[in-house]
Amino acid sequence: MGDEKTISLSVLGGGGEIGANCYQLGINGHGILLDSGTHPKKEGLGALPEYGILGKAPDVCLISHGHQDHCGSLPYLLRQFPAVRTFATIPTARIMDRMLHNSVAVMGLIAKERGVAEYPLYEHEDVNYAMRSVTGRPFNEPFPLPIEAEVEVSFLRAGHVLGGASVLIKTRGHNVLYTGDFCEVDQELLPGCETLGRDLHVDTLVIEATHGATDETAINPYAEECYRLGEAITPVLNNGGAVLLPSFALGRTQEVLNIVSRLQEEGMIPPVPVYASGLGRAVYELYDRFTDYLRDDADLRPLEQFHRIGNVWESAVVENLISKPCIIVATSGMMLRNTPSAMIAREMVRHTHHGIFFLGYLDPDTPGHALLHGRVGDRHFLALGKPGMECRLANIRRFSFSAHAHRKTLQQRIREIAPKNVVFVHGDADAIAWMRDNTNNDFRCFSPHIGQTISLEA
Repeated sequence: MGDEKTISLSVLGGGGEIGANCYQLGINGHGILLDSGTHPKKEGLGALPEYGILGKAPDVCLISHGHQDHCGSLPYLLRQFPAVRTFATIPTARIMDRMLHNSVAVMGLIAKERGVAEYPLYEHEDVNYAMRSVTGRPFNEPFPLPIEAEVEVSFLRAGHVLGGASVLIKTRGHNVLYTGDFCEVDQELLPGCETLGRDLHVDTLVIEATHGATDETAINPYAEECYRLGEAITPVLNNGGAVLLPSFALGRTQEVLNIVSRLQEEGMIPPVPVYASGLGRAVYELYDRFTDYLRDDADLRPLEQFHRIGNVWESAVVENLISKPCIIVATSGMMLRNTPSAMIAREMVRHTHHGIFFLGYLDPDTPGHALLHGRVGDRHFLALGKPGMECRLANIRRFSFSAHAHRKTLQQRIREIAPKNVVFVHGDADAIAWMRDNTNNDFRCFSPHIGQTISLEA
């Protein structure tokens, strides 16, 4: 392994914001990318990391998990630099295949609907090439990187979504732990992140700061939130209404479908039909394939138990769907325009007896945030090229099923690992500022922005 104790970290995306996560480690003259995402709030080339700041082709890319903001630009990266070798956990590799092919289709639709000339950023053949470059690795089995410098990598269970990993990079002179997105609590299906051994030596910790500005004492425990959701759903159904649960296709959809099913089995929620949208169903199949990555006591219900939604871009389909009591789990979680959840909500808000219950964080610039914080009588634009819909629905609420670590856990992990350097990423300005202000001065703290390169000493 190399002897250098000094490494560099360049931020291509995800510095001072959440989106397009991509960080390059410079180790012994080699470039190692951590993630290769796209930005959910941006379009076209603006959604990509700042690949233009790379002085040369990276050698390797390590993907922490399959959410688009961490892997969505990998085919574009490999079209520019075809020789980059990519590694992820085995489930993440399979998830990426589904997610990235879906991205091609979505970008094609956006190109037609919004006239984004740069879309799609890559084609299906680019995804196929990218997936051939990906090597799937198990958790906790160190492997050497295929570069001249001796660098060893391990994927550690992060508990965020199926296959989600923290990434440990070891050299003789400098060890780096990149947390990716991680979750300390057990979810309905997934166990929380693994406990790190006391003998783990880390010089630099690159840690997410998503919930740095969120007071965890104001958030209900996961199990309690499940029952609060059930208590909100039941009266809507008993009153003849339908319930919409906007949800991310990877992770949240699979968890919530099983929470709802369990609460129905327990008699808390009436036994009405439960619907799931397309990409969430496709990812559900992978949860079923990789059950050994779930909690030992996880009870993953058969996918056939959940009905297909149908073509939600046809108003008549949605009207028929919500004409009777049912529960609908549909993407996107933040209700971006023209997504299934937005198209369903567009019809639901015309009535007073339904319920729309968001399940986690909503970016202030999203239609979901506007709907949650709006008032009866406001007009919401949920479909492209169509007039806004006046909202008559008052029963719109948010529940907390976040799969990100609370800030108390972030602080605890820093103290347990006791690195020399702490680099805060994947958080807005307030979150990162709180983490920096409340982290012990024993650590050298950094919060680099996009385009910035920092030097880190072991």
